[in-house]
Amino acid sequence: MTDHVDDTGTLIVRGSVSLAVISKLADGSYGAFVKAVVDLGRSVMAVGGEMHADGEALLLDDGSLQADLWGINLFPNDYGSGTFIEFESMINLRPRQGNRTTGVDDPTTRMMVADVVARLVHA
Repeated sequence: MTDHVDDTGTLIVRGSVSLAVISKLADGSYGAFVKAVVDLGRSVMAVGGEMHADGEALLLDDGSLQADLWGINLFPNDYGSGTFIEFESMINLRPRQGNRTTGVDDPTTRMMVADVVARLVHA
Protein backbone atom coordinates (compact mmCIF):
# COMPACT_ATOMS: atom_id res chain seq x y z
CA MET A 1 0.00 0.00 0.00
CA THR A 2 1.34 3.42 -0.92
CA ASP A 3 0.06 6.91 -0.40
CA HIS A 4 -0.49 9.33 -3.26
CA VAL A 5 2.45 11.00 -4.95
CA ASP A 6 2.85 14.58 -3.69
CA ASP A 7 3.73 17.65 -5.78
CA THR A 8 7.48 16.88 -5.54
CA GLY A 9 6.91 13.45 -7.10
CA THR A 10 7.45 11.73 -3.75
CA LEU A 11 5.28 9.06 -2.13
CA ILE A 12 5.24 7.47 1.30
CA VAL A 13 5.36 3.67 1.30
CA ARG A 14 3.67 2.30 4.41
CA GLY A 15 2.91 -1.31 3.53
CA SER A 16 4.53 -2.28 0.27
CA VAL A 17 5.39 -0.99 -3.17
CA SER A 18 6.03 -2.89 -6.36
CA LEU A 19 9.30 -2.79 -8.21
CA ALA A 20 7.26 -1.56 -11.21
CA VAL A 21 6.29 1.58 -9.27
CA ILE A 22 9.90 2.11 -8.17
CA SER A 23 10.99 1.75 -11.82
CA LYS A 24 8.35 4.22 -12.98
CA LEU A 25 9.49 6.77 -10.40
CA ALA A 26 13.11 6.24 -11.50
CA ASP A 27 12.16 6.68 -15.16
CA GLY A 28 10.43 9.94 -14.27
CA SER A 29 13.46 11.36 -12.48
CA TYR A 30 17.04 10.09 -12.76
CA GLY A 31 16.44 7.12 -15.06
CA ALA A 32 18.66 4.45 -13.52
CA PHE A 33 17.78 5.21 -9.89
CA VAL A 34 15.30 6.90 -7.59
CA LYS A 35 15.96 8.69 -4.31
CA ALA A 36 14.42 7.31 -1.14
CA VAL A 37 14.42 8.12 2.57
CA VAL A 38 13.92 5.32 5.09
CA ASP A 39 12.42 5.90 8.54
CA LEU A 40 13.86 3.24 10.84
CA GLY A 41 11.54 4.17 13.69
CA ARG A 42 8.32 3.64 11.75
CA SER A 43 9.51 1.21 9.03
CA VAL A 44 8.21 3.41 6.22
CA MET A 45 10.00 5.17 3.39
CA ALA A 46 9.50 8.05 1.04
CA VAL A 47 10.40 7.37 -2.59
CA GLY A 48 10.88 9.84 -5.42
CA GLY A 49 11.49 13.53 -5.66
CA GLU A 50 14.39 15.51 -6.98
CA MET A 51 16.31 15.53 -3.71
CA HIS A 52 16.43 13.36 -0.60
CA ALA A 53 15.33 16.48 1.27
CA ASP A 54 11.92 16.16 -0.45
CA GLY A 55 11.35 12.73 1.09
CA GLU A 56 12.84 13.87 4.37
CA ALA A 57 10.42 16.81 4.57
CA LEU A 58 7.44 14.65 3.65
CA LEU A 59 8.28 12.12 6.36
CA LEU A 60 8.93 14.81 8.99
CA ASP A 61 5.52 16.32 8.19
CA ASP A 62 4.07 12.82 8.58
CA GLY A 63 5.46 12.40 12.10
CA SER A 64 8.93 10.93 11.59
CA LEU A 65 11.86 11.87 13.81
CA GLN A 66 14.95 13.33 12.13
CA ALA A 67 17.31 10.89 13.85
CA ASP A 68 15.44 7.93 12.27
CA LEU A 69 15.74 9.11 8.65
CA TRP A 70 18.40 7.83 6.26
CA GLY A 71 18.78 8.73 2.59
CA ILE A 72 19.47 6.09 -0.05
CA ASN A 73 19.20 5.55 -3.79
CA LEU A 74 17.37 2.56 -5.28
CA PHE A 75 18.47 1.06 -8.62
CA PRO A 76 15.44 -0.91 -9.92
CA ASN A 77 17.42 -2.76 -12.59
CA ASP A 78 19.64 -4.17 -9.83
CA TYR A 79 16.79 -5.49 -7.67
CA GLY A 80 17.87 -8.62 -5.81
CA SER A 81 21.56 -7.78 -6.07
CA GLY A 82 24.02 -6.15 -3.72
CA THR A 83 23.84 -2.95 -5.77
CA PHE A 84 20.07 -2.35 -5.49
CA ILE A 85 20.62 0.07 -2.58
CA GLU A 86 23.21 2.83 -2.55
CA PHE A 87 23.69 4.33 0.91
CA GLU A 88 24.50 7.90 -0.12
CA SER A 89 22.78 11.19 0.67
CA MET A 90 23.57 14.62 2.05
CA ILE A 91 20.88 14.11 4.71
CA ASN A 92 23.06 11.35 6.19
CA LEU A 93 25.79 13.78 7.19
CA ARG A 94 25.20 13.91 10.97
CA PRO A 95 28.28 14.36 13.12
CA ARG A 96 26.16 14.57 16.30
CA GLN A 97 24.88 11.05 15.58
CA GLY A 98 28.37 9.81 14.76
CA ASN A 99 27.78 9.72 11.00
CA ARG A 100 30.51 11.89 9.53
CA THR A 101 29.99 11.10 5.83
CA THR A 102 27.14 11.19 3.34
CA GLY A 103 27.02 7.40 3.50
CA VAL A 104 25.53 5.30 6.27
CA ASP A 105 28.67 4.56 8.27
CA ASP A 106 27.35 2.16 10.90
CA PRO A 107 26.99 -1.42 9.56
CA THR A 108 24.05 -2.14 11.88
CA THR A 109 22.19 0.94 10.64
CA ARG A 110 22.91 -0.06 7.02
CA MET A 111 21.49 -3.53 7.71
CA MET A 112 18.39 -2.03 9.35
CA VAL A 113 17.82 0.27 6.34
CA ALA A 114 18.23 -2.67 3.95
CA ASP A 115 15.76 -4.73 6.02
CA VAL A 116 13.09 -2.01 5.84
CA VAL A 117 13.58 -1.71 2.06
CA ALA A 118 13.37 -5.50 1.67
CA ARG A 119 10.08 -5.58 3.61
CA LEU A 120 8.56 -2.72 1.60
CA VAL A 121 9.67 -3.40 -1.99
CA HIS A 122 8.43 -6.49 -3.84
CA ALA A 123 8.94 -7.75 -7.38
